[in-house]
Amino acid sequence: MNKSPVISVRNLSISFGRTTVVHDLNFDIAPGSTLALVGESGSGKSVTSLAIMGLLPERIGRAKGSIALEGRELLTLSEPSMQKVRGGRVSMIFQEPMTSLNPVQRVGDQLAEVIRIHKGLRGAALKEAVLDMLRKVRIPDPEVRMHQYPHTFSGGMRQRVMIAMALACNPALIIADEPTTALDVTVQAQTLALLKDLQRETQTAVLFITHDMGVVAEVADNVLVMRRGREIESGTVHEVFSAPKDAYTRSLIEAAPSLVGKFAETRTPPQPVQGVPVSYAGDAPVLEVNDLTVRFPVRSGFFGRLTGMVHAVEHASFAIGKGETLGLVGESGSGKSTIGKAIINLAPIDSGEVRVSGQRVDYGDPQSLARMRRDVQMIFQDPFGSLDTRQTIGSAIMEPMLVHGLAKRAEAFEKMQWLMERVGLDPARATSLPHEFSGGQRQRICIARALAMSPKLIIADEAVSALDVAIKGQIIDLMIDLQKEFDVSYLFISHDMAAVERICDRVAVMYFGEIVEIGKTEDVIGHPGHDYTRRLLSAIPITHPDQRGKRPLPSVDLTKPRSPIKPLEYRAPPPSWSMASEGHFIRSAS
Repeated sequence: MNKSPVISVRNLSISFGRTTVVHDLNFDIAPGSTLALVGESGSGKSVTSLAIMGLLPERIGRAKGSIALEGRELLTLSEPSMQKVRGGRVSMIFQEPMTSLNPVQRVGDQLAEVIRIHKGLRGAALKEAVLDMLRKVRIPDPEVRMHQYPHTFSGGMRQRVMIAMALACNPALIIADEPTTALDVTVQAQTLALLKDLQRETQTAVLFITHDMGVVAEVADNVLVMRRGREIESGTVHEVFSAPKDAYTRSLIEAAPSLVGKFAETRTPPQPVQGVPVSYAGDAPVLEVNDLTVRFPVRSGFFGRLTGMVHAVEHASFAIGKGETLGLVGESGSGKSTIGKAIINLAPIDSGEVRVSGQRVDYGDPQSLARMRRDVQMIFQDPFGSLDTRQTIGSAIMEPMLVHGLAKRAEAFEKMQWLMERVGLDPARATSLPHEFSGGQRQRICIARALAMSPKLIIADEAVSALDVAIKGQIIDLMIDLQKEFDVSYLFISHDMAAVERICDRVAVMYFGEIVEIGKTEDVIGHPGHDYTRRLLSAIPITHPDQRGKRPLPSVDLTKPRSPIKPLEYRAPPPSWSMASEGHFIRSAS
């Protein structure tokens, strides 16, 4: 017996002013089914989801055609009626969690608001519902974290909160707009499994918007490929992957990276070594991080008494040579981004030392900080949050050069145009504002801004995570070319192991604030020695739906939530290391 579709879209066209950005789109999603809407940045995927939610910009955004949810036409609904649909019958998981969460409202309160409005719960029942959703998306210490603000969460942890909000009211349709972009591969796999479990329990329909064909192979029942606002190809997931009809679809499938089956056990039993290895033997490293420790206070009670510390980074040491790329990988909340922020003085260093080009950075000395900021630039994880919404992107790229006196305005303008071309943007759009660009385009703007200073070191914090696979490949190629041209070094912070394999000379793996393995990329990925490294590699997305459920996982279970919050008297045990091969070090279990 055929089920009536949860949502039926017919002849949908979306325009902004006189420009049509989506042309005559048609699709259905049945109960318990997942449709993957696939395409590169700017293809019209996210705009389609905004039209379904009734969130197109007023006056300039216009949708024509039909969007029927459970037989009810949405395009003609009044705003009060649409408010009851949003969050209740249709929930959305947005691409950029930091800009979707209220920065001045506690995480638990934001989740409680959704449940209270749509389920009517109050008091203890409401609190328990909030805690239950936080547990489902694997937020450690939910009783503590529910009272904290979004800025205290990592990017991936914020996305988990957004997923909890979307799942809270058992909607008929979930629109997932790149929901796993900010997540490491292990949590991505768990999140995708959570969405599939929800479907089995409630027969919820899912519109999964993504550029990652590995994720499509994992979760989709049907696929619709878009390009420049038009449908290129559609069919079941097996039809599209096994016999793609369009060359563009084939290119997307071929661009999906996977390391499945590429790694083996370490070649020889690791031998114990003395001291803390940094796995770098060259002369005059550009960056040296020695015994770095970062703590964040945990306060509770009416008077905000200090009751514990978040051990964000635990005695981390590494070095990066001139023209070298070190990958820093691990799951969300492992301390990767905190290390990057601590280096540029955006996170407090509890102890340890940072040297740039042999000079110790004195974080209390303005002159020392100015030298460091000229030599070290950072590309942040959230491109929209790191751009001034009222500043044109051309001005944003030129500003660092002008502030540091590196170029006069005419020279800075010329370099800005060149950089825009190098990162794949039209220089004619230099007068546009950040909101006029897609997520992937905004990340390219941030990359251009970092390159403007001609720095010695660029800290790239998930610099390519928001990009579709085709553009991601181009940006990585660009970074490699610029490295050869300018001898710039990279600290490449990422959860994308396939991207790390492509761009990095060496890799350091982090797990709950600790570096647990470090060495050459081919050694760490080809012969991982730590159980957590093997789990990371095992969780990398598949490349064909036939591979579902066939990925081998390590026997050691590292998925149980573990808390980085420690009591005030806690002292971490000294680390012990073993060497698997020359320059390849593995941390022993403490």
